[in-house]
Parts: sequence; structure tokens; C-alpha cells
Amino acid sequence: MFAKLLLLFITVPVIELILFVKIGSKIGLLPTFATIVITGILGAYLTKQQGLRTWRKFQSTSASGQLPANEAIDGLLILIAGAVLLTPGFLTDAVGFLLLIPYIRAVIRSQVAGKLKNKVQVVGQRTPFPSPSSPPSQGGERVATGRVIDSNPSKR
Repeated sequence: MFAKLLLLFITVPVIELILFVKIGSKIGLLPTFATIVITGILGAYLTKQQGLRTWRKFQSTSASGQLPANEAIDGLLILIAGAVLLTPGFLTDAVGFLLLIPYIRAVIRSQVAGKLKNKVQVVGQRTPFPSPSSPPSQGGERVATGRVIDSNPSKR
């Protein structure tokens, strides 16, 4: 594992440097720099949007009593996408934008889930918490009743 990470940390910057030189010589220094800045800004915006959407799905799935495994993996992939999009470079930007495409994420998620399936075991069953809008049950739950005395205490 260490050897693979070391190889990754050496080869990616070398590839990025080669791409900077090749692309910079074709389009010029200023357009190359502008491309890096624009993809960083666009990547941060898209990462935020997708991250918030995934967070809402995570909360919704959790509230319904289901295990939010897909949402957790998507969140991790979006986090990785954001990190590589903020790293200057053409290769890392391509990887980051690919990770923001839901279809690509679904393919990667299924591969990750397949690898984790035999390594993770869920024990027990989680029951969902009652939502504030659901009527209280009388089957052993304690229900508190009360009245509002002052709904706006700041106007005193």
C-alpha cells in the first residue's frame, strides 16, 4: 500500500508538470493560469452543491431508519473530488469533475461497496425516531403536553 501511495505522489505531480508545460506552450501562460483559477472556482461551487444534496439524502435516509451507506460513499467521493479540484492541475481537475458526475460516482460506489461488503457487518436493527409531525403513540411512549406562555420573549 505504501509503495502504491508513493508511486501516486510521485507520478501525479510529474504528469501535471508535463501537462502544464505542453498546454501552456499551446495556449499561453495567461489562459493556462485562468483555466486553473476558473476550474478551481467552478469545482468548489459544484462540490458544495453536490455535497449539500448528498448530506440531505444522508439525513433523510437516516431518519427513515435505513443505513445511509450509498450516501456515505457518495459523500466521501465528493470530498475527494473537492480536494483534487482545488489542487492546481489538469489531470486532477479531470478526475475531480468525473467524480462529480452522479453516474460515474454510482459505478465507483458499486465497486467500493462490493469490496466492503464482506468486510463490514451490520448488527442489530435501528428503529427510526418518530418525526415531530407524526402522532404520538400510546404504546409505552411518554408524551409531554404543555402550553405556550410567551411565544416571543424578545419583545419584553
